[in-house]
Amino acid sequence: MDFIQILILSSLFLFISARFLLTRSKRKLNLPPSPAISLPLIGHLHLLKPPLHRTFLSLSQSIGNAPIFHLRLGNRLIYVISSPAIVEECFTTNDVVLADRPKFIVSKLVGYNATHLISASYGDHWRNLRRIAAVEIFSTQRLNSFLYIRKDEIRRLISRLSRDSLHGFVEVEMKSLLTDLASNNVIRMVAGKRFYGEDNDESKLVRQLVSEAVTSAGAGNPADYLPILRWVTNFEKRIKNLGNRFDAFLQRLVDEKRAEKEKGQTLIDRLLSLQESQPDYYNDVLIKGIILTLIIAGTDTSSVTIEWAMSNLVNHPEILKKARIEIDEKIGLDRLVDEPDIANLPYLQNIVRETLRLYPAVPLLLPHLSSEDCKVGGYDVPSGTIVLVNAWAMHRDPKLWEDPEMFKPERFEREGEAEKLLPFGMGRRACPGAGLAQRFVSLALGSLVQCFEWERVGEELVDMREDKGATLPKALPLRAMCRTRSIVDKLM
Repeated sequence: MDFIQILILSSLFLFISARFLLTRSKRKLNLPPSPAISLPLIGHLHLLKPPLHRTFLSLSQSIGNAPIFHLRLGNRLIYVISSPAIVEECFTTNDVVLADRPKFIVSKLVGYNATHLISASYGDHWRNLRRIAAVEIFSTQRLNSFLYIRKDEIRRLISRLSRDSLHGFVEVEMKSLLTDLASNNVIRMVAGKRFYGEDNDESKLVRQLVSEAVTSAGAGNPADYLPILRWVTNFEKRIKNLGNRFDAFLQRLVDEKRAEKEKGQTLIDRLLSLQESQPDYYNDVLIKGIILTLIIAGTDTSSVTIEWAMSNLVNHPEILKKARIEIDEKIGLDRLVDEPDIANLPYLQNIVRETLRLYPAVPLLLPHLSSEDCKVGGYDVPSGTIVLVNAWAMHRDPKLWEDPEMFKPERFEREGEAEKLLPFGMGRRACPGAGLAQRFVSLALGSLVQCFEWERVGEELVDMREDKGATLPKALPLRAMCRTRSIVDKLM
């Protein structure tokens, strides 16, 4: 037998052995149920229809309200979970194993090859980014130092609304106003400048960049699972163009701060000072990635949450009245509500909680990736499995909540109800900006309730349908009738 024959037989033996072992391991895997037959090549990709959180709930219901099920999307295995017990198991017992992130096209081409805080692989680099965020952005000291920005931006919004509504009710479109509010708050923390409220080319550019990034993000892009679609569609080309435009904008912010002779107190100033001492690590790409994380995660989510809250308040005037009475009694009529006051406004806090319950800003949370084999809910989770948590479905589960579809802030007066919420995730990859988000949303919402009377535009209820997107936007922007209260004229 010559060498070629031996090589062919050896290769054939290895191939057959590998097929046998793979088939055997697949037979042994105890996978959760699946809602439908997986089609060749595409798997269950044809089932993905926006909004994904509603689609996944329907798929779960089609197999007996399964708390966990699996899908095959192209060549990827996906687990979708809507059980609090299984979610807790994921992010306690298996927290380290599930601390990784899948590398999607958006995270690669917009997120600097998935090296920023949201999408970075679990490891030393991510831990250092988390430390920077905890110390330089989200520490109590830093949040307090940026309070003047939050208060100033909210005052600007109050002034803008009151100019037109001093003498009676006027109709206002809230989506754009709240987007301006949230975006200016973040960009002033980052770079010390305002982009929104002025109709110029730069503000339009920033709006467009954030809108495109949020719309394109998430786990529902077929091109992430079936590589051929990257060339058949223009998705990858479009995202690459978005990444280039976003990078150019962020680089301008960094270069402008670097050129200033006097250093300020913004986040970029602080990161540039760290760059001077550790230039190899704190390079421009790392700095831009941190800024990108804040802008993407801190603008649209906050504005959307406030818009949903205001929509519910005008649909439920009795709840709005109760919130205003609480603020008037606890704060009085001689000053505006301030951030330290929030702790003494439990009903306002419950309104925010109920809004986050019904309309979590990221309804599927951020996707996790198993870095090695593990077990969840009694099922095998092979390495490389994408795990999605349907927080939206859990927040509306009739087994967990009384009257789950109703807007009832009073439900959180019962002990333990707030612990069932999961709007910011859990475990080591939970949202590090949860504290800032809750401060900002509560103060903005409290100020709008305190300073204005609100009514629906007509007798019909505000449309509460959601649009597609990773952050649960409203299908129709909120339009409401607004009238300035006397406290505004007195204090501003």
